[in-house]
Amino acid sequence: MEDRMKIGSKEIGTGNPAYLIAEMSANHAGSLERAKEIIHAAKEAGADCIKIQTYTPDTITIDCDNQYFHISDGTWSGENLYQLYQKAYTPWEWQADLKAEADKVGIDFFSTPFDNTAVDFLENIGVEFYKIASFELVDIPLIEYVASKGKPVIMSTGMATLSEIDEAVTAVRRQGNDKIALLRCASAYPAITDEMNLRTMQNMKETFNVPVGLSDHSMGSVGAVTAVALGANIIEKHFCLDRSIENPDSSFSMNPNEYKQMVQDIRQAEKAMGCVQYGPSEQEQLNLSFRRSIFCVMDIQKGERLTEDNVRIIRPGQGLEPKFYSQVIGQTALCDIRRGTPIQFEMIGMEKLNG
Repeated sequence: MEDRMKIGSKEIGTGNPAYLIAEMSANHAGSLERAKEIIHAAKEAGADCIKIQTYTPDTITIDCDNQYFHISDGTWSGENLYQLYQKAYTPWEWQADLKAEADKVGIDFFSTPFDNTAVDFLENIGVEFYKIASFELVDIPLIEYVASKGKPVIMSTGMATLSEIDEAVTAVRRQGNDKIALLRCASAYPAITDEMNLRTMQNMKETFNVPVGLSDHSMGSVGAVTAVALGANIIEKHFCLDRSIENPDSSFSMNPNEYKQMVQDIRQAEKAMGCVQYGPSEQEQLNLSFRRSIFCVMDIQKGERLTEDNVRIIRPGQGLEPKFYSQVIGQTALCDIRRGTPIQFEMIGMEKLNG
């Protein structure tokens, strides 16, 4: 088991660029054309992948109006679950067309199934990998069914205890499937960066030896960029054309310009992390000459001794390295040395020393 896996032609894991997912969710707001526009906009903004969700109100809950099915606070306060999912779901008759549009644009496409019928449907349209939502992480039978297809499974871990994550990972591996990634997630809409606890993401990588990342419901890109700096292999952000297009997910989604800026920031952060390297970088080479070195600071006549008065360690760096200063002091000049001349071994009859 390695902390990497392949999705299509892309390898995800340590040493590879972060894989960036744009989550459409309900941001199509009931329009197939808008859903296709979102796919194009996500590609243009730099996303590697567009994600949808595959459910209907009846596959995710039941039409019931008692207290258990009402949301009492948060973004969707006052909503009934069934009615909320009626507003938010992506019609199944669109989804093959959306996959074809993504294929045409050149962006990966996958989905979150919420029951076995959704998995069967996604298999029929040729989806190559799957997402498990945070709320479904405890649905072990669903996870086993998804994993049985032998395709990569990305699982969000919002609200989950370590033992619940372990049960979900074990369920996938029990099907002979080691193609697993885990996303740290704060299951709040919107989430706040204060409660991301991104070091948990690092611990998940160490604990389960899988690629990890962040499913980010916060506003802005601080959490996503920080996650990448801490080793995230995958970033998922909700994506919309415009937050003014009202739908259940618009208030915590990124518009194309914001997503594009996040992509640029992430790619720059990856470059900034670089690799382990000591010594001057290419950019620093020119500044080596401004280090300190040993210089003559008063005219010295041939035969005169070098002293702390006529020799000093100063900038720039064309003379002997400062580490030779104590050996230089007391030596005799073999030639006249003018003030402002960098001291060299041959001027004082010393053989070059090993530093």
